[in-house]
Amino acid sequence: MGFKNKFLLLEFLAFVLFNLFLLSMAWKPIPTVTWVLNETSYTRLCSTKKILTVNGLFPGPPIHLYKGDSLYVNVINQGRYNVTIHWHGVKQPRNPWSDGPEYVTQCPIKPGANFTYEINLSTEEGTLWWHAHSDWSRATVHGPLIIHPKPHTTYPFPKPHAEQTIVLASWFKGDVMEIIQSALESGGEPNKSDAFTINGQPGDLYNCSKAGTFKMAVEYGKTYLLRVINAIMNEEMFFAVANHTLTLVGQDGAYVKPFETKYIMITPGQTMDLLIKADQTPSHYYMASRAYAGVVYDNTTTTGIIQYSGNYTSPSTPFFPDLPNYTDIDSATNFTNKIKALNSKEHPVDVPKKVDTQLIITVSVNTLPCVNNSCDGPNGSRLAASLNNVSFVTPSISVLEAYYYQIKGIFKPNFPRTPPYVFNFTADADNMPDNVLTPLNATKARIIEFNSSVEIVFQGTNVMNAAENHPMHLHGFSFYKVGSGFGNYNISSDPNGYNLEDPPEVNTIGVPKNGWAAIRFRADNPGVWFMHCHLERHSSWGMDTVLIVKNGGTKLSTMRKPPNYLNPC
Repeated sequence: MGFKNKFLLLEFLAFVLFNLFLLSMAWKPIPTVTWVLNETSYTRLCSTKKILTVNGLFPGPPIHLYKGDSLYVNVINQGRYNVTIHWHGVKQPRNPWSDGPEYVTQCPIKPGANFTYEINLSTEEGTLWWHAHSDWSRATVHGPLIIHPKPHTTYPFPKPHAEQTIVLASWFKGDVMEIIQSALESGGEPNKSDAFTINGQPGDLYNCSKAGTFKMAVEYGKTYLLRVINAIMNEEMFFAVANHTLTLVGQDGAYVKPFETKYIMITPGQTMDLLIKADQTPSHYYMASRAYAGVVYDNTTTTGIIQYSGNYTSPSTPFFPDLPNYTDIDSATNFTNKIKALNSKEHPVDVPKKVDTQLIITVSVNTLPCVNNSCDGPNGSRLAASLNNVSFVTPSISVLEAYYYQIKGIFKPNFPRTPPYVFNFTADADNMPDNVLTPLNATKARIIEFNSSVEIVFQGTNVMNAAENHPMHLHGFSFYKVGSGFGNYNISSDPNGYNLEDPPEVNTIGVPKNGWAAIRFRADNPGVWFMHCHLERHSSWGMDTVLIVKNGGTKLSTMRKPPNYLNPC
């Protein structure tokens, strides 16, 4: 071999080694954390009981990641019930195997077993959360999932002095799993919660709770970021801080155009990022939260306290915020309608302008007949709920496994594109036809072509005079809320009022009471994805369905293979 050829060979080897070195420097193993679920004693409201927790904590341990990170979470179930974990708002690109809803994307982790989830972040940035997705175990098994901007980048607003996560949750004196099981057996309403909590504490206004009230220390003149998570089981919530103005800057892991407000309305499943400036006379101020427009609601109020540092005489009672009344639909609507996407160069909006696939879905509370009218629902019936008059029946194995392995008889791919019955959806229930009262019990899914532009219009109904604000959540995607209104959706005129410039990008949307809401997204995430109401009693009654997005034509547009181990059913 000549000198020149040897030189070229050495140069090529040096080039290869250098690039291997760069790859080794860039590559880093995915970290793993271990969570142990077990029963832990907690005392609230003058009594002690055991609750299911992660690592003994209520709320559970926070996860802090950077945008685009990945993480393994090994979940060991040492509790008494089956359990799964869902990473709420994480798109999990091509990886529904780690999404979490039981019997939809996996069979549950049985007592004594474990399962390792793989969290893969993509475009999410801001506040999300994680929670159990098995029966009602999410009441105590939940926690924050904080996604920070990538290193060497920052927020699209002035960096706050500090930040604080605020988790709103429900507290039941009874065993939550027994509460829902008893309700499903009897056919009636489940017991309402006995308290709401802020970071695990009910607050000053409940018995035996004052000593544990959550307190947040602030310095005068500093600005703080509040990351508010609604983990409550069955109620939308108003939240405010006495004498302070809040600035909304983010929702559901995406940024919004900042605007000032005295209160927020946040539905179960949603997260909101708020800036608050400590600009009041140093003292003690309540942060408080209570329900909005629940049909069956806990009308109590949970509180925390913001305490200024410094020397001053503490008030005998902290200042209390002016919260809207629980029936104040105007306050809820006015706040929600102000939310728009940031739509900046760094955080653009990509809402589909044209639609390939449209679904119009009615959202209803229903009843099912009971033998000898012996159930606890209206007129001896059994309470149920539905989407397009189909009440979801939980299958015996997961829909994902049935789809992937082509197992017949588990689900039908014919979830209706439009309501099977067309009527005056928001009229008085006495004027509705009888055939809309009883839904079809079935396990149905809708299959969607890869990369199609999808519009879903959720139409609320007043069947049984049970109209309510429904927080609809879609797994595997963020979507754009392009429109909403009251009354019946008009397919001809209502799209003319859509916001296609800066609609908020969210993962959970409130469908207004006796109204409708429209969302759009691109079906670019192949897999099996759950869609359901995040009022837990409605989901338990069947207000659920499944969207299946087909594979595209490339490896990067194809659903990943299952992990080496899947929990058996």
